[in-house]
Amino acid sequence: MSEPAATTGKPSVDERTVKRAVWASAMGNATEWYDYGVFTSGAIAVAIGSQFFPGEGNAVLKSLALLAVGFIVRPFGGAFFGPLGDKLGRKRVLAITILLMSGCTFLVGILPTYAGSYSMGIAAPIAILLLRIIQGFSTGGEYGGAATFIAEYSPTKRRGFFGSFLELGTLAGYVLGNLVVLSVTLSMSSEQVAAWGWRIPFFIALPLGLIGLYLRNKLEDTPEFRRMEAKGEAPKKAPLKEIFVRNWRMILNLIGIVLLLNVADYLLLTTMPTYFTDTLKINDNTATLIIIAVELIQMAIIIPLGALSDRIGRKPLLLTAAIGFLVLSWPCLKLMQSGSILWLFVGFLIVALLLVLILAVIGSTFPAMFPTRVRYGSFAIGYNISTSLFGGTAGVIVTALIKSTGNEDWPAYYLMAAALIAIIPIIKIPETSQVPMDQIDTEGSGGKLTSAAAQR
Repeated sequence: MSEPAATTGKPSVDERTVKRAVWASAMGNATEWYDYGVFTSGAIAVAIGSQFFPGEGNAVLKSLALLAVGFIVRPFGGAFFGPLGDKLGRKRVLAITILLMSGCTFLVGILPTYAGSYSMGIAAPIAILLLRIIQGFSTGGEYGGAATFIAEYSPTKRRGFFGSFLELGTLAGYVLGNLVVLSVTLSMSSEQVAAWGWRIPFFIALPLGLIGLYLRNKLEDTPEFRRMEAKGEAPKKAPLKEIFVRNWRMILNLIGIVLLLNVADYLLLTTMPTYFTDTLKINDNTATLIIIAVELIQMAIIIPLGALSDRIGRKPLLLTAAIGFLVLSWPCLKLMQSGSILWLFVGFLIVALLLVLILAVIGSTFPAMFPTRVRYGSFAIGYNISTSLFGGTAGVIVTALIKSTGNEDWPAYYLMAAALIAIIPIIKIPETSQVPMDQIDTEGSGGKLTSAAAQR
């Protein structure tokens, strides 16, 4: 049910429109994580590393390093697209980002390689590097905008429920990527996959992006942004300076929580596939099936968890996840290393359930940490700084540490350290589960609600 305009001060929106906005936003996340699902699967990672880069070095590590390069530019994309979305509106910027993301993934599939009959020599690694940089730049503006779009469309008392669909898109995109890769590897010989079959999964990204673009263009901008425009409160220029001067404390809190989110997310969803195959010597297809099964379980419970956060708040779920990662990461990794497929599945499932506690609430938690005027930009900048420093690099660092020290427990140590850090900002942020988006004002307040919301 929509909130009355007279109560909220923003245009009234019916539930059908809210649902369309949710799916339009989730499609961007699905497109982004479809790419990660394809790019980090064992067979594709090996093919990319060997086809585009000369030399005999570890192909998987080369592929993960290429993935990490895109994360370096994500804060710049957030700093460009985020404030622009606060000035021009969420819808316009999100149309650009989804096209860039899906287009770059598609182009990887048609790119000539370093050697062979369809090649361009040294230009091949340069070209794929540029595509990953462009994609990383556009992704820096996508996630913050998509989360903001859902949060500003959702009724206050159901923001957790609708916000959880954002990460349902993440899981669905990643599962789809793995299913496509699995179908390719099962229907072709390993030689065919390495030679040309690896290209097929990349082609599907473009239609995914076009569907998302169509859904977004059928909607108006968010009711909250239109309310701000109607009252003459929209920034006259991209408010980059204002974001840092007045919101730096809350941005630091966001960085600390996103540190755990992304270390867990990227270790479990993009690094563990290659950890299973490269370190634990599990068959490619077996590893893919385990990951798909666990993610289907995550998908089954993420929406109920989002709805639960509307009743009990976001912070209890975030704290449970952080403490769980601190206590259970090492025992779960030992289960994965036991040599038993069953215990590997159980260990992976436990940490994946801890992750879904976070995924279920970030779409409703993070946008509500900032006021409307600078919401998109503050979220995008803080989120992408943390993702660049701690998320995209996690796989490369952990893989390199395992190979240099011979210690296979580094994924657990990394998760435990991230959880210990994240507990502090989780405790410090305000609980906003019952606070309307137009009553959130934490600018210059050290992270405390300073409007009528503080008395709710």
